[in-house]
Amino acid sequence: MTTPLHQRAVVADTHNDLLMAVSARPAEIWASFFRERWLPQLQAGGVNLQVLPVFIDDQYRPEGALRQSLRMIECAHVIAEGNSGDVALCRTGAEIDAALADGKIALVLAMESMPGLDASVELISTLHRLGVRVASIAHWGRTPLADGSGEDATGSGLTSHGVAALREMERLGMVFDISHLGASGVAHVLELATRPVLATHSSARALRDHHRNLTDDQLRAVAAGGGVVCVNFFAPFLLEDGSKARLDNLLDHIEHIAAVAGIDHVGLGPDFVYEVMMELTPPCCEDVNLRGVDPLQSIPGLEGPAGLPMVTEGLLQRGLPEEDVVKIIGGNVHRFLGELLV
Repeated sequence: MTTPLHQRAVVADTHNDLLMAVSARPAEIWASFFRERWLPQLQAGGVNLQVLPVFIDDQYRPEGALRQSLRMIECAHVIAEGNSGDVALCRTGAEIDAALADGKIALVLAMESMPGLDASVELISTLHRLGVRVASIAHWGRTPLADGSGEDATGSGLTSHGVAALREMERLGMVFDISHLGASGVAHVLELATRPVLATHSSARALRDHHRNLTDDQLRAVAAGGGVVCVNFFAPFLLEDGSKARLDNLLDHIEHIAAVAGIDHVGLGPDFVYEVMMELTPPCCEDVNLRGVDPLQSIPGLEGPAGLPMVTEGLLQRGLPEEDVVKIIGGNVHRFLGELLV
């Protein structure tokens, strides 16, 4: 049941891979499929601000990665154009505010690991022209720009092309996403960055020692630069035995990050892996392998965005002040994007 606080607050989700599910359908039904399958879930969850990452499955890499990236970007535009009464694709903080004022869900395009660009940093400007406003430069493995967290043993920072990508994103006013970046890469970015950074879907390593989570030192460093860390709901990143994860495990991560980074530097980046995987048709959903992590483990009730009111209710039941809950469930991300996307 949605609380009055959840209904009146801005609820922001910085990582939902729904574009993977929608773009897997024929292009002529992208808008209607989103309207029938995903829009009701977002509305039930009270989502006001949704970051839409473009993530490319291994089957498209490397040769088809750029083409599939463009296809998914086009999918986002078709969704917005075909559902203009309910959603709006936003490029600036002002456009986000206008969408919210009109009662629409503000959509913000993101790139996850810059698939298909390789070392062609000049194409970041092309992505920006197409509406992309948030981006990371690595996923689990190595890219021409940086190593993902699955390659932490290399101790590698950003490549020269990765540094150029960071500088180009800053020049364009894009938001740099450190989620999935290797530990040395995170340190390198925080050393070089002249703008606050965002972790779109990362949890606390102090509570679950997994390379995809951020250490307390990293949390403090992101906050010191004015950034925001958005907590990942993916069960295997919350608890070693993800099959036993419950809402309390997620709330523990949220409270820990708020305590370490500060209440103004925490948000929600659910990464509803279960819901997206259930939407993907073969061969996409067969033999999914996240390097030993079961992609179908999830917190009961939080398999998709419709369950988001549970988080608000859980935080309130733990005794958090309403003003802090409002910041966590979307206020901080709304403020952050408003300040960074100009």
